[in-house]
Amino acid sequence: MSQEVRNLAPKALWNHFTDLNEVPRPSKKEERVIAFMKAFGENLSLDTYVDEVGNVIIKKPATSGLESRPTVALQSHLDMVHQKNTDTDFDFDTEGIKMLVEGDWVKADGTTLGADNGIGVAAIMALLTSTDIPHPALEALFTIDEETGMTGALELKGGLLEAKYMLNLDTEDDDELTIGCAGGIDVTATGSYTQEACPEGLQTYKISIKGLTGGHSGMDIYLGRGNANKLMNRFLFMATKQLNIRVAGIDGGGLRNAIPRESFAIVAVDSAKVNDFEQFVKEFEAAIQAEHKTTDADLVVVAEKQDSSVSLMSSEFQTSFLRAVYACPNGIYRMSPDIKDLVQTSNNVARVLVNNGEFKVLCLTRSSVDSEKMDEAQAIQSAMELTGAEVNFSGSYPGWTPKPTSSLVKLMSELYEQRFEQGANVNACHAGLECGILGTNYPEMEMISFGPNIRGAHSPDEKVQISSVQKFWGFLVDTLAKIQ
Repeated sequence: MSQEVRNLAPKALWNHFTDLNEVPRPSKKEERVIAFMKAFGENLSLDTYVDEVGNVIIKKPATSGLESRPTVALQSHLDMVHQKNTDTDFDFDTEGIKMLVEGDWVKADGTTLGADNGIGVAAIMALLTSTDIPHPALEALFTIDEETGMTGALELKGGLLEAKYMLNLDTEDDDELTIGCAGGIDVTATGSYTQEACPEGLQTYKISIKGLTGGHSGMDIYLGRGNANKLMNRFLFMATKQLNIRVAGIDGGGLRNAIPRESFAIVAVDSAKVNDFEQFVKEFEAAIQAEHKTTDADLVVVAEKQDSSVSLMSSEFQTSFLRAVYACPNGIYRMSPDIKDLVQTSNNVARVLVNNGEFKVLCLTRSSVDSEKMDEAQAIQSAMELTGAEVNFSGSYPGWTPKPTSSLVKLMSELYEQRFEQGANVNACHAGLECGILGTNYPEMEMISFGPNIRGAHSPDEKVQISSVQKFWGFLVDTLAKIQ
């Protein structure tokens, strides 16, 4: 599979991407990829440094004739989101990503691809190994744990970089030059509840809501895609009201930065109401399929009878918990009044787990306005505390304030128009790029983010466009030759 990818152009970039994808690199477990990148820099005899948290910095001198130009930092993150389809047999801890070429796209076989942000990492690697590409002095910064906490960027110390400019290679549309982004905060609700034995005369079912599109909880939140956790809660709430079902457990979603694609629940139904319940399932499925036919065409709701005995939530807790999750905001909270079509504030109800007397609800709240970010986080806190939950805020990181008049934005906007005979879309995005955090220790550094077309990031549908990678690579090389 990978050999076909290695033969794509630009060959150096795709070969480094293939090498990188053979290294397991989930967020919080980047030890192997840190060692891989450290060895990469040292094997090139370049100045290579690993800081206290695992960020890797590799410095390369300017090519002949460009020694007087300002130093440029190139930045991408080493970790990737590990997600796979339920029916895909794959071990992220031991296996390399299996890649496929389909027309003009590279994708993975049932898993995330790692183009976010592996293509950016591979592009920097290709520049570091090059012998014929003109460039000023380069500082390659490979950060860790971008996807689940921005730890690398948050812990990077000042004084390690000397660059005047930073090129962040983590944007997913090749016609965009991103100059600002949202900040975020993790909201975590945890608690315990009383369990009850399942009475006689109840039939147990496993409910599955699956087949949703999912996607990036920031960049894709404006698309209105279904959230499996919210749909499951709606199902359980309505079934409780209409048929007085009892809930034994819920297991939905996964990572905070991925829109949940699947949710599962175990419920118990009065045996006398089994036919009514199965009809309810059909009607609920038809209703939400109609609502989500544009965004989630493969959405299904499945009810399967189970024979195992279960312990149930107490009726009181079931009622309060379902109401609290129902009240939890999800999706767009507010659009920007200042920047057209920009989501200003949003929330993703990312993970709901209720089992064995313990529960947790994980959210990721994003906003380019810090006070509004905290307002939504407190709205979630208020809802969840009604269940007796303990609610904690963590992992808060700042947004990146746009500087549209900077010299770097002017240079790259003009260069884009010259190369592609159309203007670039200079914008801010509703995602947690690391530039805002890095700027706290390097406030004078001018920054811009760009990259190739990547679709379906954070989901097994992730893919990257081959022709767009070629466009991105040419633009990057040209920028380095002309930056002053």
